[in-house]
Amino acid sequence: MTNSQIPAVDYAPLELQGELIAMEELTIEDLLTIAQSQVPEGQQELHLQLLEKNQNNQLSESDRLLLRSLRVSADYLMLKKAYAYALLKCKGYSILDFEKLLP
Repeated sequence: MTNSQIPAVDYAPLELQGELIAMEELTIEDLLTIAQSQVPEGQQELHLQLLEKNQNNQLSESDRLLLRSLRVSADYLMLKKAYAYALLKCKGYSILDFEKLLP
């Protein structure tokens, strides 16, 4: 993969850029694992509970910090997933190929 093919990471938060750059060296299997990863169910449920409390103006300060942390974590996961798919595309795989690569 040439540098002109690799998607730029300068759009990403600074604290995530190093991790994205390191992903360029991962195997196809590792990239697929990242691309298909999901926020753990417990985190999703907690996030939804806190969002509901927020709508009802019932968040404590610690709840606000936790909600922000969960949001940032989910955002970072989505960026990593998107970057993994972009890297897979740069390596010559299409969306249809991804389905064939699944176990």
